[in-house]
Amino acid sequence: MKREGQIKVDSENLFPIIKKWLYSDKDIFVREVIANACDAIKKYQSICLMGDAEDDGIKPRIDVVLDKENKTLTFSDNGIGMTDDEVEKYITQIAFSGAQEFLEKYKDKTDGDGGIIGHFGLGFYSAYMVSDTVEIQTLSYQKDAQPVHWVSDGSSTYEISDGDRTSKGTSVIMHISEDGKEFLDAVKIREVLRKYCKFMPYEIYFSVAGVELKEEEKPVNNTSPLWQKAPKDCTTEEYEDFYRDTFMDMNLPLFWIHLNVDYPFRLKGILYFPKQTDKLQVMPGEIKLFSNQVYIADNIKEVVPEFLMLLKGVIDCPDLPLNVSRSFLQNDGEVAKISRHITKKVADKLTSVFKNERKDYESYWDDISPFIKFGCIKDEKFYERVKDIILYKSINGDYKTFAELPKQGNKVYYVSGMDEQSQYVKMFKDNGLDAVILEHNIDTHFVSFLEYKETDTKFVRIDSEVGEALKSEGSDVMNEEIVNIFKNALGMEKLTVTAQALKTSDTPAIITINEYERRMSDINKIYGNMFGNAGPASQTLIVNTDNSVVKKLPVLDSEKKTLLCKHIYDLALISQRKLTAEELDGFISRSVEVLGFIG
Repeated sequence: MKREGQIKVDSENLFPIIKKWLYSDKDIFVREVIANACDAIKKYQSICLMGDAEDDGIKPRIDVVLDKENKTLTFSDNGIGMTDDEVEKYITQIAFSGAQEFLEKYKDKTDGDGGIIGHFGLGFYSAYMVSDTVEIQTLSYQKDAQPVHWVSDGSSTYEISDGDRTSKGTSVIMHISEDGKEFLDAVKIREVLRKYCKFMPYEIYFSVAGVELKEEEKPVNNTSPLWQKAPKDCTTEEYEDFYRDTFMDMNLPLFWIHLNVDYPFRLKGILYFPKQTDKLQVMPGEIKLFSNQVYIADNIKEVVPEFLMLLKGVIDCPDLPLNVSRSFLQNDGEVAKISRHITKKVADKLTSVFKNERKDYESYWDDISPFIKFGCIKDEKFYERVKDIILYKSINGDYKTFAELPKQGNKVYYVSGMDEQSQYVKMFKDNGLDAVILEHNIDTHFVSFLEYKETDTKFVRIDSEVGEALKSEGSDVMNEEIVNIFKNALGMEKLTVTAQALKTSDTPAIITINEYERRMSDINKIYGNMFGNAGPASQTLIVNTDNSVVKKLPVLDSEKKTLLCKHIYDLALISQRKLTAEELDGFISRSVEVLGFIG
């Protein structure tokens, strides 16, 4: 017998719907409908465990069937099913949460939510994003229950009649609309199932009507993802296989952190430290967030701290609702606790590796340092936790902590480019001095951050000054004659020229660059010159009065003085940066002239 009714909108729940159930991706209906199917199976298992029903022994499963000819997509489960009254209650009252009522009814008999994902009413209606009409065929587990058929075209009316289902469970039959025709493609459906349902807790099978299986039927999902296992039960091979399969990355991760928390909230997951393939740019990571094995989204920074987005991993937090808004996450105290705990766990793992496996830690350092430095800059509490395990690679190839850094007074010298500053590196090495290598893009910010945190230490780039350790005795005595010879020969008003005796006598001159001005210029470039074009940092040409060529300059004729001064300046410039085309032409022609001295 058929009857008609009107879909009821529970206005009390309307605003929470708007805030928490706003779908931005059309394909999310697959997740919603299958999540409901998982709920139905979980409910049946729960009432069987509590003795309110007798388990029929049939293995739980969800079937997704694509029928291209009839333009339908069907989702079927063998869960609890619904009676006529329950269809009226859970389907026709939008935003009435069947899962919530179920939990309330059995709250004294179940542990927490028992894995119920929830909100059947609205999740079901996501089907209309791609459907003209949606049908339900359902049969309750209850003894002598009658099958029910429900159908609606998405307007405010529906029809309920006798159904034809013969086994407990529910089938949702979607008649795909013209706007949703992309979901009549088998490849597309498999892609969406992988995206949203890869780790759902019950086996999901996908088939195309009229197409015979060429091989043994296999579920499209993994019902027991690795993060659900205890860390002690997982092998290295399993971690690596899971990483490759989940992130499609053939480069093996460096190491990983397995999260397994039961109190004060429930949280499981695995965070991988990927190998960075670009030594200058930080490669973006991918953190997948789940709730009870149901995919929520990637890279939700309200749950996962922003700097951890450089990692790859999965985090499953059942305490998070399946559909959440950013504003909800930002204002939820439990979410903030989860974020802080994840940060602490990462810091603890890094500290453990450093203390127990320092050689391995050093081998990872070049890959993980951008992540750690970014984390320090973004979260000062993280810096306090890891500051003693931050490593600095020296020009001699070894790794040192901040406490072990080579210092000259309160200064730490650093290199931002081993090739560009090779002459200065050579001078340091020749004189038994050390410096640290900070050549990643993030180091521009990290150096300033360190000076802010460690106020007694100044970081100085190796080409910004000549320290006392590089000067020969008596170098404070300025050789005015040499300075004037170079000033007259070069004729560059903006170039500062000084003369000092350096320990490295085979170097005729070097150029130093003002540290503060260079830093400001570098930062300005990073931000697209948003502070205006301030021009290059000021430079100083330091002529080495202990060099044999420089010593001979005063006795040469004017033409040779000018030629050699310009050539010496060229050499100093080459050791500091790449020459422009015009500068290179001048250098080549002067080099030919200098060779003429041999004759």
